[in-house]
Amino acid sequence: MAQFRLEAPFEPTGDQPQAIAQLCEGLDSGLRFQTLLGVTGSGKTFTMANVIAHYGRPTLVISHNKTLAAQLASEYRQFFPENAVEYYVSYYDYYQPEAYVPSKDMYIEKETDINTEIERLRHSTTRSLRTRDDVIVVASVSCIYSVGNPADYEEMSLYLEVGQTIRRREILERLVAMQYERNDIEVGPGLFRVRGDVIEVHPAYSRNKVRIELDEDRVDRISLIDAVASHRIRDDSWVVIHPAKHHVTRHERVLGVLDEIRQEMEERVEWFRSQGKLLEADRLRRRTLYDLEMLRETGHCTGIENYSRYFDGRRPGERPYTLLDYFPEDFLMIIDESHMTIPQIRGMHHGDRSRKQNLIDFGFRLPSAFDNRPLTFDEFEEYMRHVIFTSATPGPYERRVSAQTVEQLVRPTGIVDPEVFVHPTEGQIDHLLGEIRRAKERGDRVLVTTLTKKSAEMLADYLLENGVLARYLHSDIGTVERIEIVRELRQGKFDVLVGINLLREGLDIPEVGLVAILDADKEGFLRTDWALIQTMGRAARNVNGRVILYADHISEAMRSAIDEVNRRRKYQIEFNKRHGITPQSISKSIRDIAQGIARRGKKGTRTEAADLDELADLEGLIVDLEAEMKEAAQRLEFERAAELRDRIAELRKRMPQPS
Repeated sequence: MAQFRLEAPFEPTGDQPQAIAQLCEGLDSGLRFQTLLGVTGSGKTFTMANVIAHYGRPTLVISHNKTLAAQLASEYRQFFPENAVEYYVSYYDYYQPEAYVPSKDMYIEKETDINTEIERLRHSTTRSLRTRDDVIVVASVSCIYSVGNPADYEEMSLYLEVGQTIRRREILERLVAMQYERNDIEVGPGLFRVRGDVIEVHPAYSRNKVRIELDEDRVDRISLIDAVASHRIRDDSWVVIHPAKHHVTRHERVLGVLDEIRQEMEERVEWFRSQGKLLEADRLRRRTLYDLEMLRETGHCTGIENYSRYFDGRRPGERPYTLLDYFPEDFLMIIDESHMTIPQIRGMHHGDRSRKQNLIDFGFRLPSAFDNRPLTFDEFEEYMRHVIFTSATPGPYERRVSAQTVEQLVRPTGIVDPEVFVHPTEGQIDHLLGEIRRAKERGDRVLVTTLTKKSAEMLADYLLENGVLARYLHSDIGTVERIEIVRELRQGKFDVLVGINLLREGLDIPEVGLVAILDADKEGFLRTDWALIQTMGRAARNVNGRVILYADHISEAMRSAIDEVNRRRKYQIEFNKRHGITPQSISKSIRDIAQGIARRGKKGTRTEAADLDELADLEGLIVDLEAEMKEAAQRLEFERAAELRDRIAELRKRMPQPS
């Protein structure tokens, strides 16, 4: 059992002790699925930290986006400063996948821009999983994508110890086979340099370098060197250097599968010809023969991942190796915000396959390219041996499979869920105006949700005409401007924010004392019971929190949401009375993200947790830009996508760098 040492300046409070005890008992008794139903602000992360410390196994925490993953990783690092808390997300700053658009006969080359710091963190993750058992990995759903065979990763690692007999040439050959590149001028992650009998390697996963000093064919000294100051940190008696890439295969194996790839090509070419598709047959033959020649001569080719099935020795259709294969069988899986994360995991495989279908149908790729893919949900379920879902609104999957649902309804601040009122749509705007003015008198801000962009804009204009300082927020608003709008709302520069989907992260605003939902009885994604509960929760950080649902009748979703909020509210009020707790609004500083970015790059002592805090800020700033970029690329608006890519690249340059 791993030794997780939990450090926190506070003890479990409210119903956290009860939740921790129930979840730990469930794990000890062998329950496969459990759910922690925790309201917003109840300290779910601290509860799970206590569960991890009790269970004592490597743990994977999956979040539905990179920003939240970075925030979680930062929190867990503060709770477990002596253990390995890793951050594993997609390392692409810009990613335009290979694609073909038949309607325009347009082939799009794969184009990527890799963030070196996130790549280092990914390598740090796999290295920790292979060398220690006190590991917590916080990951996005990218953890279900192909990452190479862990057995090959282990086999290709280089072990050296002081006194070992090994030729200098053999060390250099092994480094090259591990995909390290030689650079005798400077050494960065994934590079090495040679000066006589001294070899310096900068492992892909480390902030520091390894210096290997030889005395003829004997390892005389192994030292850890500061990558910036170049001073010796310490001497070690041994070292293990892991590969610079996750997809590593011995060149002999590459050569051994070329005939199999050629055979698949010949069969597919013959099929195209039998269908009268001579253009596709010729295209596939030329492209594949070029790849085979590159693989034979260099061991690499563009799009090599599309041949990964052969290098891994997998059968057609067999699941790829992913980060999950680096964990032991008894690892703990925590799925954060499961109502969002589970559907995202379900959708990954279908989206990947639909894009590749055109590439294969039109002769750009062999059918084996299908096997370079994310896991299907059925395959993912095979890894779900000890799972805890956490959410304020568990989805249907979690509710169906969980052996027990543990509730955590009390907030450390004592704040109860907001009171909910229903008002008819007739005269709703005049009624809303009156409620807004009352909220303003109390010093509270207001969130209003509508169903369309047009109605959001019209309502904001109407409020302005009637003397209410209001702004609207929807997907047509630029990313930086959206962040600025939220900051100005918190600062009191205006009082009402009108939007469509206010479930987005970053809208947990303690100053909001009123949430108004227009057309609450209309069926749809934004008016389901869980969506209504989540939207109501935006008023759950303020002691004055109130929610008004404008509707002509009470839909099933409304009834379910209202009943659930009232149930939680009743429990919270009774708990506060029993324990003499006086609710207090959450106090949260208003940070100027732009100023925070400007401060980056200043000298000073850094920690991994501090880096992840800054990483979360920057990811939060650009996450919508990334979404806009991908949407533009899907619409074939490549000039717009390139413009967004450049803006993202500029922001990424300001990300925390290894110190």
